[in-house]
Amino acid sequence: MGKDLIKIYKRLKKILKKYENSLTPKMDLDSKYDLWSFKEIEIEGRRRGEVFFAGLIIQSTYVGFYFMPIYTDLPQHSCEVTGTSLKDFFKPDLLKLLKGKSCFHIKSLDDKLEKQIDAALKKGYALYKKSGWV
Repeated sequence: MGKDLIKIYKRLKKILKKYENSLTPKMDLDSKYDLWSFKEIEIEGRRRGEVFFAGLIIQSTYVGFYFMPIYTDLPQHSCEVTGTSLKDFFKPDLLKLLKGKSCFHIKSLDDKLEKQIDAALKKGYALYKKSGWV
């Protein structure tokens, strides 16, 4: 685990921790952290007692930033709630780090990218709140 990845992880974890007032971590370790909403809700006809919001994990060459509002409110690259596309939701620097559907590979972190991640979390949290999931 490289020192740079640990620094990235700690900076991002600090941002995510701001949401612990209404979200709860299942994992809060030195290399893995996640946030969940523990609330009885119904999503597409299925009852759930918890919903994953976001998480971090240190991998060998990057910090994985998992952002679940992509699955819940941004299916197939458009947002049901707001009608926006991923390109409208995420700034270009962050969007180019998206690998697959919900994981961003963060290999370096400057203030600009950190602000983009912070902004995405705020938007995602607002979508969860609007859906009644937090």
